[in-house]
Amino acid sequence: MREALGNSEKGGRVVVNVIRKATPVPELDYTQDLWHEKELKSVANITRKDIEEFLPLAARIPIVPEIQEFKLEHANEALLSLKQGKIKGAGVLKMQD
Repeated sequence: MREALGNSEKGGRVVVNVIRKATPVPELDYTQDLWHEKELKSVANITRKDIEEFLPLAARIPIVPEIQEFKLEHANEALLSLKQGKIKGAGVLKMQD
């Protein structure tokens, strides 16, 4: 979140769609992270329309997600890695090569 806020322009808004139960949101330095009328928002629910509007924007920025791919036959390994917090970004089950 700090990096996103640091890359935001004056008056920019960072919207976070994540539920943090195990890891708290890191402490922010308001004089640096939220300076210049920057805004940090969180959302608990997101709709299909929200995603449809966001994807073209994400492609222009560009936002590149971090993923870790697993073959379908390694689904149990993927679930265990997810449970243990070993996946950085999103775990993806690949159905075909």
